[in-house]
Amino acid sequence: MSELSWRLGYGEEGRVVIVTADELGLCHAANRGVEEATSSGIATSASLLVPAPWAREAAARHRGGDVGVSLAITAEHELLRFGPVTVAPSLLGGDGGFPGSVDDALDHADLDEVRRECRAQLERAILLGFDVSHLASHASALVTKPEFFDVLLELAVEYRLPLRLLSGPKADGLGFPARSLAKEEGVIVPDQVVDTTGSSLRDCLPELLDTIGPGVTEVITRPAIDTDELRAFAHDADARVDDLRLMAREAAARSQLRSAGVTMVGWKPLAELARRS
Repeated sequence: MSELSWRLGYGEEGRVVIVTADELGLCHAANRGVEEATSSGIATSASLLVPAPWAREAAARHRGGDVGVSLAITAEHELLRFGPVTVAPSLLGGDGGFPGSVDDALDHADLDEVRRECRAQLERAILLGFDVSHLASHASALVTKPEFFDVLLELAVEYRLPLRLLSGPKADGLGFPARSLAKEEGVIVPDQVVDTTGSSLRDCLPELLDTIGPGVTEVITRPAIDTDELRAFAHDADARVDDLRLMAREAAARSQLRSAGVTMVGWKPLAELARRS
């Protein structure tokens, strides 16, 4: 049973799914892919990378949509670099952008600089015209240590936003009860998060449909159109292109979700619930 699905009006046994098109703003291919996946596909929400090079173009396309902010302190693509929006020397890697890995970022990140940077990213999204629907941590960097998780949690509480957090074995392996701490603060968190990083939605969908239980499940995807630019920097370009194909250009995924009896929603109902709370 799920308290969250009940509070949303779908009953304690309701099976509710959010399909998030992640990494909006990363590149033009991602912006176009997210636009198609949300306008004519099964994606019900998107997450914006504020420091990424195409975030401003994303604002022109998606202002007013169901868009959250994925707070970033890493930039994992070697050939596509971006860095802090604030003056934050401790958040820079050797090439002047964010570090390429979570371990590298956390090894020398100053907590006060992380706090200023994350707040600045969220406030910039608001200034760009987004009615932010949720918060997340890019590459889960901010949920791997308690002190950095506190930054994420403080922003969720202050801005009354729902929060993406790891679930299942990944959450158990953190070493601290992130989900319990969030719920103690009244922060709304989906019951389950399925991240397709390292594979594609097509690979994950059969198992996902078999295991969706009562509650709210978020499915994270990264749709993009097929361009030379995307293939030049993204090692997972094939998966991103296939995510878009499955989400917006084929009928199978939509049909399978309908047959599974799940209810599709975005993050905004959770945000409205958080604001009322």
